[in-house]
Amino acid sequence: MSRTLYVWCPDWPVIAAGLVEGVPVHEPVAVLAANRVVACSAAARAEGVRPGLRRREAQGRCPYLVVVLDDPARDARAFEPVVEAVEDLVAGVEVIRPGAAALAARGPSRYFGSEAGAAERIVEHIAQTCRVEAQIGVADGVFAAGLAARTGRLVPDGGTSDFLADIDIAALDRPELVDLLRRLGVRTLGGFAALPAADVLARFGLDAALAHRLAGGRDERPLAVRQPPPDLDVGQVFDEPLERVDTAAFAARQLAERLHARLAGHGLACTRLGIAALTGHGEELHRTWRHDGLLTAAAIADRVRWQLDGWLTRSGRGPGGLVRLRLYPDGVVEYAGLQLGLWGDAGEDRDRAHRALTRVQGLLGPDAVYTAVPAGGRDPGDRIRLVPWGDERGSEPELPWPGGLPAPSPATVPPVPLPAEVYDADGAPVGVTARLELTGVPARLGTDPIAGWAGPWPVDERWWAPAEASRRVRFQVRLADGRAYLLVLSAGAWTIQGVYD
Repeated sequence: MSRTLYVWCPDWPVIAAGLVEGVPVHEPVAVLAANRVVACSAAARAEGVRPGLRRREAQGRCPYLVVVLDDPARDARAFEPVVEAVEDLVAGVEVIRPGAAALAARGPSRYFGSEAGAAERIVEHIAQTCRVEAQIGVADGVFAAGLAARTGRLVPDGGTSDFLADIDIAALDRPELVDLLRRLGVRTLGGFAALPAADVLARFGLDAALAHRLAGGRDERPLAVRQPPPDLDVGQVFDEPLERVDTAAFAARQLAERLHARLAGHGLACTRLGIAALTGHGEELHRTWRHDGLLTAAAIADRVRWQLDGWLTRSGRGPGGLVRLRLYPDGVVEYAGLQLGLWGDAGEDRDRAHRALTRVQGLLGPDAVYTAVPAGGRDPGDRIRLVPWGDERGSEPELPWPGGLPAPSPATVPPVPLPAEVYDADGAPVGVTARLELTGVPARLGTDPIAGWAGPWPVDERWWAPAEASRRVRFQVRLADGRAYLLVLSAGAWTIQGVYD
């Protein structure tokens, strides 16, 4: 088993926001994705903020919490100088994700006298060069070394299995598998590693089998690892140097699709991705990204986009535009699941649609094609967000949403609310008092008679922050001719925010 040295920068999304956007990282800060906390500062944790909390709950625990939106590209761009600082001392650095990197421990430990000496020197150099705190973990294999880095532990050679045995099964970071194992009574990595490997593969599938190897500290020897054939590399030479991140990312997405298709043709899946680029100044850039599971086409595209963002926009160094880009699988496993089935590919239509939409993006630009993704919100216009085709969609919101509009939902939501007027039978404008009492019975919407109505349903959001506060009431009304609308009254003004079929 290969000894691995793992470099981990705690709370990296928060640190990256501080480096790039000047966020005060020593104050309570939370990074949110899909309206949930994904990372927070030490000061925020002291106030009770934890990853996984919803935004409102986190702000309820810490009213002066600084909220930052999650941005993987920003995290990768800020991490590039840290990787370069490590490469000043050692070679062969593999980026696991923004904020974490790994390398073989044998060379550094010999050069600096011991694993402890190498770890101390790397941490010191990162602090001096990048003004960033880092922790080092050393163990047999990347997975165990990453867990050891959480506590700055150097696991003795041969002691990895004992180190992993009592760690909670949630460390595998596979929610569905972890939930199933818990229901089966398996709660630790040691308990999972004790299961027969053949039974795990037969019962849970290939991804679970890879996770089983991780639990046993054997991640350096995945199933059927072999050196990829040389014809798996994909590359492109650009007539005009790529200097903008969006255009470079679009080219990278096409290369990622080609690489994934080429791997699938050989029945392979990628676990380590190599990225190489040549700048207009003749500078050669290289980086390796590692993944514990199997890299899909979208995952490959994401990592290439993050890396190009770091190369093209980082401060203090101007590599110029990219004139050549090459992707190569640095580690592969055999994966029959990627091959066509006996009676054809059930996902062929889906893949054809994906290629067509990608082609439209090629003609009109990366932001020309969007897909709707469910999102959290109390109003219909907030429940859907548009994501560029091929970008990370994120997880669906957890239901129910407190204070949300009751069913049914409108079929059409105007991009800009339409002004409206509501009158009672005497022609007086209808309003709502502070006690949510109507000043009159709604009888007409403009000049159209109202046959029925329901409401009011109040919303009082972010009342603790006056500059961001929003207070409104919603009504559902049905006109005499059968039309139905969602009406909203805010600051004394009525608007139409939804149309029902």
